[in-house]
Amino acid sequence: MSTNQQKEHMSFLEHLEVFRWHLVRSVFAILFFAILAFIFKDIVFDSILLGPKNPNFPTYKILCYLSQQLGMGDALCMDELPFILMNISMSGQFSTHIMTSIVAGFVVAFPYVFWEMWRFIAPALHEKESSVAKGVVFFSSSLFLLGVLFGYYVVSPLSVHFLGSYQVSQTVANQISLSSFISTITTVCLANGVVFELPILVYFLTKIGLITPSFMRTYRKHALVLTLIFSSIITPPDVTSQILVALPLMVLYEISIGISARVLKKQEKQFSKQ
Repeated sequence: MSTNQQKEHMSFLEHLEVFRWHLVRSVFAILFFAILAFIFKDIVFDSILLGPKNPNFPTYKILCYLSQQLGMGDALCMDELPFILMNISMSGQFSTHIMTSIVAGFVVAFPYVFWEMWRFIAPALHEKESSVAKGVVFFSSSLFLLGVLFGYYVVSPLSVHFLGSYQVSQTVANQISLSSFISTITTVCLANGVVFELPILVYFLTKIGLITPSFMRTYRKHALVLTLIFSSIITPPDVTSQILVALPLMVLYEISIGISARVLKKQEKQFSKQ
């Protein structure tokens, strides 16, 4: 009897037990990388998380270069960020260290966690569906990590510069708490990681018939408006920054349309053969 057939005859409690062990292994993987992140805090904080606060961050240098090449002078150049980080709680730095390590552990362990969850779901699929979706772990993990990198190198520095330098009055200095700064960076990165999963989501929604390429093409303009609104919220109020964020998201949307069309075409071929 195959593994799929064995799982078909399993009771609900047996399925729950199998899922529990997938979950346990995923948690151990996250904790393993979280411990490594906790140990190497100098790299995690000084080199990575606090990187967007440094005027020499790669994104700032690229923006400055583009500004000069486009004849805008030093409009996008950033000599310094006019705010300081501070800790206002006795256990603030320790708590931030722990939570940041857990988030870092999840990001690094995401491919393995997704693989564990996929191992639990895959036996429920038909053989054809399972063979078609073999690369889902690789592509999903790649898109998630790509989204995290996009959030870190593009969205985070733009958000940090705008929010950190924004003042309602010259008499009010920006003294930002460490937890607020770290929370902004991690939230932006994770949010972009999730957004970049759009092609995978569209793939499965098309498979079950909830989305079609014609539907996505019809509402392309609406998607563009929503993307511009989203980019205007998380970036400084200048056109260049908004385009830098909106463009990759629209590319993802167009890729998703292509994926949806391909899935639908394969389904039509299968139906015609039957």
